[in-house]
Amino acid sequence: MSGRHTFAEMRVFADLTAVLCDFCQVDFGSFDPQYFGLPKGSPIGFEGMQFIRTIENIAVAKDKYCPSCGYRLAFLEFVAEAREQHNQNS
Repeated sequence: MSGRHTFAEMRVFADLTAVLCDFCQVDFGSFDPQYFGLPKGSPIGFEGMQFIRTIENIAVAKDKYCPSCGYRLAFLEFVAEAREQHNQNS
């Protein structure tokens, strides 16, 4: 093993997908589901995701981020879409 992560596009919520590394796929369930507009206790772990495709050519790109939470704009847009999808604004 070279110590590098593998990446895949995963269907996380209904029609919402995200490109996640192997660690983030497994760790995703540690998020509070309410952060994505779901009821408390909703399962959001790897077992509920659907594999779409492997991402072979990964390139690091610059992105805007929130200095308060540290999350990248791409992730915050994903969160906003998830909340909209789940009809929540919290």
